[in-house]
Order: sequence, then structure tokens, then C-alpha cells
Amino acid sequence: MTKKLLLGDEAIALGAIHAGLSGVYAYPGTPSTEITEFIQTNALAKERGIHSHWSTNEKTAMEAALGMSYAGKRALVCMKHVGMNVCADAFINSAITGVNGGLIVLAADDPSMHSSQNEQDSRFYGKFAMIPVFEPSNQQEAYDMMESAFELSERLKEPVLMRIVTRLAHSRAAVVVQEPRQENAFSPATDNAHWVLLPGNAKRNYNDLISKQAAMLEASEQSAYNKKEFPMVNRQSSMVNGKKLGVIACGIGYNYVHEAIGDTLNVLKVSQYPLPAKAIKELAAMSDALLVVEDGQPVVEEAVAALLGKGYTVKGRLTGDLPRTGELTPDSVGAALGKESSVAYGTAKNLAGRPPQLCQGCGHRDVYGALREIIDEYPDARVFGDIGCYTLGALPPFKALASCVDMGASITMAKGAADAGLHPAIAVIGDSTFTHSGMTGLLDAINENSNITVIISDNLTTGMTGGQDSAGTNKYEAICLGLGMNPDHLHVVTPLPKNIPAIAQLIRDEIVYKGVSVIIPRRECIQTAARHAREKRLKN
Repeated sequence: MTKKLLLGDEAIALGAIHAGLSGVYAYPGTPSTEITEFIQTNALAKERGIHSHWSTNEKTAMEAALGMSYAGKRALVCMKHVGMNVCADAFINSAITGVNGGLIVLAADDPSMHSSQNEQDSRFYGKFAMIPVFEPSNQQEAYDMMESAFELSERLKEPVLMRIVTRLAHSRAAVVVQEPRQENAFSPATDNAHWVLLPGNAKRNYNDLISKQAAMLEASEQSAYNKKEFPMVNRQSSMVNGKKLGVIACGIGYNYVHEAIGDTLNVLKVSQYPLPAKAIKELAAMSDALLVVEDGQPVVEEAVAALLGKGYTVKGRLTGDLPRTGELTPDSVGAALGKESSVAYGTAKNLAGRPPQLCQGCGHRDVYGALREIIDEYPDARVFGDIGCYTLGALPPFKALASCVDMGASITMAKGAADAGLHPAIAVIGDSTFTHSGMTGLLDAINENSNITVIISDNLTTGMTGGQDSAGTNKYEAICLGLGMNPDHLHVVTPLPKNIPAIAQLIRDEIVYKGVSVIIPRRECIQTAARHAREKRLKN
């Protein structure tokens, strides 16, 4: 056994490798990106030939991982929480097909929306699919849980969801690591009826999933990750607001509870689901009320309130004892436990606001420079944006975007607005986002010859998450033509300050055309270009 200082993401990645992983499938998204990047650069992963190429989107990642599981190998799927929405079809159905080799779906949630559109809680997906969920409270558990989750997945023949949050993903701690196990042998599934979800088969499989619920609950009740810490059973418990309070601490919230109160209250730590109902009832019996401490939405609070009934007091985010939104902090948890903060935090004075901006020299800036001219000329013009670093075009100095909703929405929203009579309707989408989920929207627009102008701003990488490979690099013209795009209205330009007038005139010309136009401004991301230049110098 050796110790390593690891990010939570790195602990998950190393734990998966040491648990006999054969393939990781992922689309980059903060705070999950570093898991796949670690596997891509790990010496043992390279030696074993573990698959670690980026997928085009989360749905293709989920389906490919399910295929590796079908072949008997252990697979890991990684994404941020909104990626669960993209892969939901395959994810939910994977619980009905079941698995062959172990399959873990890693969802990295982002409470407080540090780099996300929402605060959704992926534990709902685990409950929706009726599969086990693991939620580590620290980096050591994140490492250890990989072997435990793979073992449970193969024992129950079901996928397992692991949910982490930003604070765990991007903080470091010492982790004791074990000797790696070998990969599973190649052993493709032979029961085709289980994998062909015709209604007759699916009904049998669904009944099989229902029959496994008792075993999942028993595994949770017996799990080493769900710990009863009841030091106050035989001595006087601390009182909070006149009541003997018990605490249910989920995942990372467990750390905040101990930082706030030490061992002066009875605490049930929950890091594996379904919820351990027996332990919850045991804690409730020795308490006047329960406080549920969970980072994210009130998943457990609602379930515990239903389990204990109307007459029992359950506190948490819904009752206002903890903030309804944002990530937890030691101070917010301490306040809910009756502890006053000893540190007074104030707002820094005499500091100007510093909103995020596109990098100096970024090609997206030149695209927005041209667009800004057009927007000023057309009072009714609307630019529909998408997910990527170019979303910063919504902020000063450009203030160009009218919307940004989800991956791929720019093209389809522009199409819908044009269908309603809006003109000009312009969509701005990045290269990686286009192949992720923009191609189908463009196909809809081409099929109806919608009166929209689409700008695929191509910086030859997935820029917002650090410069990962983009699935369609050097293929975008071919993709558009393959979808049926009129070649007379498909253009490639080089976004540079000197070319802004010409690009602006091209956009004007295509706005006049009553149909679908696609303009591809192409120039390498300034950050990856600098990195490639450094690598070239070092090589020389």
C-alpha cells in the first residue's frame, strides 16, 4: 500500500484502473473532465491499453460503455450532471437490460452552478432507474468505492451510479491505494433476450429489476459506507433549539457536520443508496427531530419525511434550516446545528468587478466583432447562443447573445424563432457542441430550408474544458454537405481582426438569402495554439 495526493476526480480514475477497468467513455464537462484525462495519461492504463478516447456526447459514451459491459469487461462512463439528461435514454434502459461486466456511471454535480446551467441532483436519476447509488464523502472513499461499486454491479447484474460534487472533485487529499487487479476476461453475454428490449423481453427484465430491490436495500443496510455514529446513546445528547437532534449526513455533508459539532450528536452517514431505512428509523427513535445535511437538492430530506410520517420533525433545505440553493458550507451546516460562526466575513472594498471574458486573441472575439455590426443594423436581429466558452459573447463588450439554454439549442431555437417569423435569426455554436448535439437541429433546418444563418465557430478543440479533442475536427464542411447543405451557402472564413469587415459582409449577404446558410469561422484556440507551440519547441 502506498499513499498518493489526489484530486477527487483522480482518486476515482485511479480507483477504476486498479479495479480492473477496460474502458472509460466520456464527454468533457466540468467538474468531471479530469477523470478521463487522468486515465489517458496513466502509465498502467497505457500499458494495459485501456480505452480512453473522448466520445462525441454523453449518450454515445453511455451506449459504448454498455457495449463493453456486454462483452464482459468493466466500463466507466463520466459526465457532468447535465450530461445525464443527454444519456438518459440509454441510462434508464441499461437498468432494464442489466449488465454483464461491471458498469459505473459517474455523474459530477455542480451545486452553486460554478460552471453550469442548473443545480440538478443526479441522485434522482438513480432512484428513477431503481439502481444502487454511491456518494463518496472524501477522496479515500472515492477511490475505494470503485472496486465496491464494480463488485456490486457484477453481483446484481445492474449498472451503478456514482454521484460526486464539485467540492470533492476538485479538492485534494492523501489516498491509500491498493495493488491493481487484472481486467475481466473477454466473455460476451449469451442471453440475447435480456438485451433485446422488445416489449415481451422488457416486461420480464423489468420484473427482474423489481425483484432485485430487496438485495439493493440489504447491500445498503450492510454497507461500510453507511455508518451509524451514535456516541450519545448512553450519555446526554446536545440539544439544538430545545430538541434532541439526530443528523443524517450525506456524502460530502458528513465532513461539514463533523467540522461543526464533533461527536456531540448522533450522526448517520449515508454514502450508499437506497436509503438504509432501518438505520434511519433507529436514529429517529433516539431523537426528537432529524436534520438532513445533503449537498444538492432535498432528495433524502423528502424521502426521510415520507418514511417517518407526518408526526415526525425532519429538517433540512425544505424547512429553511439549510439554504435552499447553492452548495453547503461548514458555516451553513454549523448554523443549522446551532453553532455560531466565529469568523466574520465581509465584502472586499475598492475592488472593481471582473466578469469572465474571452481570451485576447481568441477567434470567437472576431466572430462577435462582425456580428455586433449586424445586430446594430437589424433592430429585430436575435443571436441564439450555445454552450461553450463563446457563451461569454453574452457579456460586455459584445452583448451579442439572446439565449443560451443547453447543448445544441442554438440552431433549433433559431429555427423555431424563424418559423414564428423572426428575421434575422442567427445561431452561434462551437465545433465540439455542433457534433455533440447540433447536427440533428441543422438537419431539421435543411429539410425545411429554414430562413436562418448558422455560425459554427471552429477553434479546433473543446476549448471551455481545457482543450480536449473535438470529434468533428476537419470534417465540418463534409458533415454539413452530408446533411444536405447547399454548397453555395456554406462558407469557411478565417476570424482575424483584419477580416472582420469581409466576414460581416458575408453574414449580411447570407441574411438576405431566404434559406439555411452556414458560415464556419476557423482558427485554432489561442490557448491550445500556445500549448502546441511550447510542445514543438520542447521537441525540437
